Amino acid sequence: MDPNRSQPALLPYQDSAQRIPNVKRGRLSTVWRGLVRDRALYLIAAPMLLYFLLFKYFPMWGVLIAFKNYTPYAGFWQSEWVGFEHFERFFSNEAFWQLLRNTLAINLLSLILFFPLPILLSIMLNEVRKEWLKRIIQSVVYLPHFLSWVVIAGITFLMLSTSDGLINKLIAGMGLAKFDFLTNQSVFWLLLTFQSIWKEAGWGTVIFLAAIASVDPQLYEAARMDGAGRVRQIWHVTLPAIRTVIIILLILRIGHMMDVGFEQVYLMTNGAVSEVADVFDTYVYRSGIQQTQFSYSTAVGLFKSIVGVILVVITNRLAKKFGEGVY
Repeated sequence: MDPNRSQPALLPYQDSAQRIPNVKRGRLSTVWRGLVRDRALYLIAAPMLLYFLLFKYFPMWGVLIAFKNYTPYAGFWQSEWVGFEHFERFFSNEAFWQLLRNTLAINLLSLILFFPLPILLSIMLNEVRKEWLKRIIQSVVYLPHFLSWVVIAGITFLMLSTSDGLINKLIAGMGLAKFDFLTNQSVFWLLLTFQSIWKEAGWGTVIFLAAIASVDPQLYEAARMDGAGRVRQIWHVTLPAIRTVIIILLILRIGHMMDVGFEQVYLMTNGAVSEVADVFDTYVYRSGIQQTQFSYSTAVGLFKSIVGVILVVITNRLAKKFGEGVY
């Protein structure tokens, strides 16, 4: 064989096959260096990751019982597989449309009346120039968040009760007829919404205040030089600067359109308003805990989760069209 003869050139796929192991080793080396460099950050994040793995992702195997006729005696794997039987039963149940109506109505009222209030309140707090006064106001509006729904429901009964409620005593003192707030179906959804506003509107300002604090002060100075007053500065500087945060929280909020909150509704429900108070959360509690229909209630909960994911994806796609999508 002639030693001076040149070796044949490698074909493209041969060259790629030789490069792949080196590329993989290079990527693994880069990942390892990143883990070592940022080990403190990963150690800080480890408890959160462990929490989500143990309590969010690992229990997702449990949704399989929505497709089984689960009984504790047969166990998780030995229970009879029934497919979509529980879903068909749920969708054919006449209570389905009532639950859907009540859940969506309460959430739409909350979205319209409650969601804008933390934004407005955070902007108003940002305009308070006295720091001591600002801290006092923040403490006052944050306080209801730390009260349990049991306490909130007790305060509501004390204020709105027909016999001994403070509001009805004031109404009667003015010579007017007492109004039945707690057993009137026409005001029940509004009552829940106003409870949520009073309890959570102040706490909802935390994220928006942080977003407003990150706005570049030079933008306000430029707006003042252009002759913009406080309202114009809010409209043209503050709101555009926190628009991304608003969109993200709106997407997350719409993702919970099928969740009302079991504790609040359960505590405020009575026989007179049960027709407008029964939502998916209370229905799952009755069917799953009280009636031990574990597979059926899991199917209802899985339906809620799937609808929530679909709503998040649709909302995010719409937001991306306006340049504000999350992913």
